[in-house]
Order: sequence, then structure tokens, then C-alpha cells
Amino acid sequence: MINLDALATPTLLLDEKKARKHIAFMAGKACQQGIRFRPHFKTHQSVAIGEWFRQEGVNQITCSSLQMAEYFAHAGWSDILVAFPLNLREISRVNHLASTIHLELLVESTTAVSFLQEHLAGQADAWVKIDTGAGRTGIPAEETKTINEVCCAVLRSCNLHLRGLLTHAGHTYRARSQEQAVATYQASITLMNKARNNQLKEGLTGLEISVGDTPGCTLAEDLGIVDEIRPGNFIFFDATQAAIGSCTAGDIAVAVACPVVAVHPDQEKVVVYGGAVHLSSEHYPEGELKVFGLVTMLNPNGWGTPILGAYVSSLSQEHGILHIPRKVIRTIQPGDLLAILPAHSCITVSSLKKYLTLAGETILAMP
Repeated sequence: MINLDALATPTLLLDEKKARKHIAFMAGKACQQGIRFRPHFKTHQSVAIGEWFRQEGVNQITCSSLQMAEYFAHAGWSDILVAFPLNLREISRVNHLASTIHLELLVESTTAVSFLQEHLAGQADAWVKIDTGAGRTGIPAEETKTINEVCCAVLRSCNLHLRGLLTHAGHTYRARSQEQAVATYQASITLMNKARNNQLKEGLTGLEISVGDTPGCTLAEDLGIVDEIRPGNFIFFDATQAAIGSCTAGDIAVAVACPVVAVHPDQEKVVVYGGAVHLSSEHYPEGELKVFGLVTMLNPNGWGTPILGAYVSSLSQEHGILHIPRKVIRTIQPGDLLAILPAHSCITVSSLKKYLTLAGETILAMP
């Protein structure tokens, strides 16, 4: 049980039972379809929570930075993909990791490959990053010539091993229904297989396909013709995932306990100690509204379902402004605690850096 009286500042609460259930689900789904499961650890960022994955048979992981890869390598993880385009200025870190673990890197230009050919001291695997519609990084999937040039550059390198084509269908997060998310995921898989087939026509064989996004990997009954999935947010989910339909609000495994500091019933407004530095400034659209999180009541055993009509309407550095319907706001007063289901759990974890489980245990995240 949580000692609510001991909570004086914004505190990240974790429902371990839910998180473990989500890990078992995704690991089982990948196993049943014969697909390698390389979960992204950027969501939980914790050595202790990483052990829950080991217990489900996971031995290959994804990280979002070289610093994070070092953190988990120090904890004994020996097969790590850094799913972020190579930063040439961190070559010393790349070399250190390549000398101690099986390291996998992302490249999307011949410039990056040439740099590694000259400066990589050891060996590493390389994935060519493909953009299937998210528009963030990667070579557009239809640019067969450019993809081929990068793949061939990797093949000519004496210190890189070409694994295949990798994408993150981040545009599934823009969906606002399960059907939209699945359709986006499936379209991304189609583009990736077309890109691989185009390279096969150019004589490149044995290319694998790696994909990773929580909405698609959670909702698609058939994960498609892929070799590897790398979802991360699924371990906790969040309010955005609930809005998409990837989960229900009851599936969300983290919440931030926030002290109430002011109540304005006539404005249907509650102010909590819990702002952008705790919850992040991420939000999702709900009609014309920007929703920065959902609001629930706390009890010693955790939190309840979201209060109907309540949401985090805005954030400043330390303040969270909540819209609370008039019939509920009468029950809230300064000094109370409310639980916020964050819009983006990954960034919330990165901000708060430690968890309090419902059993009262403190779990640290990456410093």
C-alpha cells in the first residue's frame, strides 16, 4: 500500500502488476508469430524494471541514446540497438560500447557509413533507417537508389555488418481510433517489404525488417512480414495511447501523484503542484482541446478510473491547471492529492527519474 501522507511533491507511481502483464503480452505475441522481440527501454529507463523483461526471455534490447546503452550495458545487457541516427561526435562512446557488447547502429547516409569505416575501432551491426511516413528521420521508403547506396556502402565496410531496414511508424500516434492505427501500421509494413523487395532486385539478399511502435504492435492481430519488433511505451501506456485505443485508461501502469495547491470552483479549475517539469509538455487533441493528462482520485491501493470530464488543461513549469467539473470539484480542497495519467509516460519517467510502486518500493530510473 502507498503511504499517501508521505507524499509531499509530485511522485511517479507504478502499478507493477499491470506493467508485468503488458510485458508478458507483447513477448508472447512476438513469440507466437516467430518474430524477434527487442523492446525499447526508453520508456521505463530502469535496470530493475529491465529484469522483468529478462524473466520473459528477453535478451536483446533497444535504447534511444548511447548514454542509455552504456547504462544498460553496465547492468549486463550485451545486445543493444541504439535506435537513434548516428551522432558522429560521440564516436568515442560508440567505440567503447562496440568493444564491450554486441552493438547495433542506425545509419541513413553514406557520410555516416564512411565516417564509421574510418573511425569505428571495433565491429558493429548497421541498420538503414527508413521513413515510412512519420517524417522525422530516415530515407523515404520509395527512394530505392539512395537506400541501395547506403546499403552497399555498409557492405563495403570492413567493420560494419548490414542487418537490414529499420523504421519507426511514429505516425500511428496521430491516429484517433484502433482502425486508423492498424491501417497506418500495415501501410508501413507494406512499404518496408516493398523497399526490401526493391533491394532484392538490386542483388541485396538477406535484409531483415525491424519495426517498432506501440499502437501498431499492440493492436495489429497479425504483425506482418517482419523480423523484429521494438515497441516501448506499451509497458506503461499513457493517456495518448488510451485516446488512440491502444489501451484503456485502466491499463495505464503509471500515474503522477500531485498535491492540490488551489481550488477555484467558480472556474471549475484546480491547481496542482505538478507542471511541465514533472509531466512534460506533451499533449494530444480532444476535439478543440489540448489534453496534457487525465485526472483520477488516489487511494492507498492506487488510483481509480479517470474523473468524467476532468483533464489537465495547461501546464507551466511547476503548475498544472486541471479542469474539474463543478459536481466533483466540491469534494477537492488544498492539501489533497490527485493522480495524473500523463499524456506521454516516456517523458514523464525521464523527468521524475524514480518510481514508487503500489507496494511502497522505490525503483530508480537512469540518472
